[in-house]
Amino acid sequence: MMRHLTPPLAPLLLILTAAAPPEVGRWQRQAARVTITRDDWGIAHVHGRSDADAVFGMIYAQAEDDFPRIEANYLTALGRTAEAEGEKALWQDLRARLFVSEPELQAHYAASPLWLKQLMNGWAAGLNYYLATHPAVRPRVLTRFEPWMALSFTEGSIGGDIERIDLKALAAFYGGGRNAAPAQVATLPDREPRGSNGIAIAPALTANGRALLLINPHTSFFFRSEQQVTSDAGLDAYGASTWGQFFIYQGFNRHLGWMHTSSGVDSVDEFAMEVHTGARPLYRFGAQWRPLAARPVTLRYRQPDGTLVARTFTTWRTHRGPIVRSAGDRWVAFAMMDKPVPALKQSYLRTKSATLADFLKVARLQANSSNNTLLATDRGDIAYLHPQFVPVRDDSLDYTGLVDGSDPRSDWRGLHPVASLPNAINPATGWVQNTNAWPYRAAGSSSPDPRRFPRYMDSFGENYRGVHAQLLLTGSHGWTLEKLRAAAYDSYQPGFAELIPSLVAAYDTLPRRDKRRRALAAPITVLRSWDYHWSADSEAQSLAMFWGEALQPKLPTIEGEPRNRSLTRLVSGTTPAQKLDALADAVARLRREFGDWRVPWGRINRFQRLSPAIVHPFSDAAPSIPVSFASAIWGSLASFGSAPKPGTRNWYGTSGNSFVAVVEFGPQPRAVAVTAGGESGDPSSPHFNDQAQRYADGALRPVYLTPGQLKDHTERTYRPGQ
Repeated sequence: MMRHLTPPLAPLLLILTAAAPPEVGRWQRQAARVTITRDDWGIAHVHGRSDADAVFGMIYAQAEDDFPRIEANYLTALGRTAEAEGEKALWQDLRARLFVSEPELQAHYAASPLWLKQLMNGWAAGLNYYLATHPAVRPRVLTRFEPWMALSFTEGSIGGDIERIDLKALAAFYGGGRNAAPAQVATLPDREPRGSNGIAIAPALTANGRALLLINPHTSFFFRSEQQVTSDAGLDAYGASTWGQFFIYQGFNRHLGWMHTSSGVDSVDEFAMEVHTGARPLYRFGAQWRPLAARPVTLRYRQPDGTLVARTFTTWRTHRGPIVRSAGDRWVAFAMMDKPVPALKQSYLRTKSATLADFLKVARLQANSSNNTLLATDRGDIAYLHPQFVPVRDDSLDYTGLVDGSDPRSDWRGLHPVASLPNAINPATGWVQNTNAWPYRAAGSSSPDPRRFPRYMDSFGENYRGVHAQLLLTGSHGWTLEKLRAAAYDSYQPGFAELIPSLVAAYDTLPRRDKRRRALAAPITVLRSWDYHWSADSEAQSLAMFWGEALQPKLPTIEGEPRNRSLTRLVSGTTPAQKLDALADAVARLRREFGDWRVPWGRINRFQRLSPAIVHPFSDAAPSIPVSFASAIWGSLASFGSAPKPGTRNWYGTSGNSFVAVVEFGPQPRAVAVTAGGESGDPSSPHFNDQAQRYADGALRPVYLTPGQLKDHTERTYRPGQ
């Protein structure tokens, strides 16, 4: 394609009126130091003179693509969603404000090092300049961004630790029965796992002696922006950035790549406190009675007529954290990582790491509480790194549920040093992987030994995706970029390989005269001959998915049991009769909803993008694309979390594979990638849904990293404001 160059200053800047913010001249000068090149997939390649200039352009380009998602993320992080969505969001806001306050964030900003302040300044300037040059964009609440706001949202994972605070319990405690948290809409249970896959392979196992990295986050669709960000000061990162953040969350630079997966480490605890609620509330800690600290929080919420109403709460906190609910006659304090400045430092500085040693130095900031990391470098190093924020605890106590907060032994005692965590660095096996499972099979036979670590280092255990990854990696060699891409879409499902034989055995032991022998004979024949691989034309896949949905509710629950472990109990924890009943239910449901129990999986399982709305609408009458890969529950590495939506018969995906990249490291990285749907959130853009078919096919496109690669793949080059 022809490369279109634009002049340094665009006429649009001249229409800014005298009423524009006084900083507009400074913004214009910073914009003149930034270049944005959009490739033929609409992906922004941003270059700035300084890192702060690059951040300015990075966030400006994100705002061009999907400003509503940026604003939504900061309304959540700042505890201001109710100002847009009304009283129903009040408790979500209160939850955020238990930890976040404007004066505290301003103080953190003031105490930040100069380099970090400059980045935050560039971030706020880029957003404000976007709003100043796009008067048709109407923010719901945030008409101006301040630099300190960036410190409210330093964690880019699917859901922050704070989301473990139950909103209904919070409303019951602080609401006094008034305006309780809204009831959930009755829907089928959402059993889809949330998380990610990461694989790193050392040069000894690759065909050309270069390290490889799979980046495969499983998030809500359209959750992140794909960008390249470079500067004359050495910034050079490509990957996925959560909307509104100025660092690449999962990606790579010229020398090193990093992939995060959600961890089962225990980094959050709830402490049940004995309290005395007199004129001055106290809580017991050992033999002491300590005063509860009061913290007033004033929230505003929008009424139906558009006016804002304020409501003030008196919140309480202990030395462990804020009170979030009651349990009987005790109050429950919630403890989690609350280190906004170190967290933002670590998130940004790791993108500039050039070596494993650099990355480990940044990790010693210990402000990553929820993410495992898979790492590969151009020097051939690979690593699995456990989250670095892991409080030291008394391992004789049980931290899986409520902890006795009146017992001083239960207190956190600092953090585990990074070197003492269950990491796997340059293992002898030559590979590392994680699929939101425990660290103790991350490198196969070279994995950390669980006997050396306290129980709270993991609560997940193994999952079927982990089993699948290990089957592909153990004893392997001759890896290439394309072979790793194919492995990321390998269609085998170990969960069904374990479960289906028990169903067939249950059928085979039925008495000869049992009516179910005739009724289920044909479905059993299909499943008996199945190889447990998904495909768009597989009728067995459809039948197995519906059977799995019907079987899971029959499994007796164990309070506090991780999802991974409950799935592995389905064989032993359900009876033969329950397995056969679930199959009968699946056959009946398929007939009821699709007219026949023989339905190709691609007829059911669909990708659809119709709207920019964050809560996406779906319609069987509108165009959609068949997707062959399936739920991660049963061990598919490629994840597509689909279900029927209100008013639909088909199952539409809303989470799973979102951004997928495979990277080969060498003198110059080589990469392929795909994003769910497309880069833009604007339905009128050609890049709103231009990657949908590639996404469904697993056909990753080349990533353009150098000016030479971009030369014939550039749609336009411009400066912010043009």
